[in-house]
Amino acid sequence: MGKGANKKKPSLEQRLIEGLENFADALESDAELTERFTCRTVVLNLVPTPYDPVLVKQTRKVLGASQAIFARFLGVSPSLVQKWERGERSPSTLACRFMDEIRHDAPWSRRRFHDLIASRAPKEAKRTARR
Repeated sequence: MGKGANKKKPSLEQRLIEGLENFADALESDAELTERFTCRTVVLNLVPTPYDPVLVKQTRKVLGASQAIFARFLGVSPSLVQKWERGERSPSTLACRFMDEIRHDAPWSRRRFHDLIASRAPKEAKRTARR
């Protein structure tokens, strides 16, 4: 057997501690971190689509939902969805991002939406639909 064949591999804890010690040393020495460590920059395109009344309604129709149920799904009031669809208000950036996700994978969104409805007891689903 060659030299070091019986050498035990360091445990996860030992490797974590060693890595953190190396990182702390680099910070204290003012070394350029990108030269000593693998650094990645992730850029996400998070600019949502601007939603006009027609696109809001089309997105709601993707799910086959009433305004009230769509509002509940998005976490807003039914009157706000009505205002979006009449062009009296514009959806928030967060609402636009959520609607972008619905439109991005419409089949998955429909299945997920219907799973949420089907998971309620019939009596609860009726009460929810009336809200």
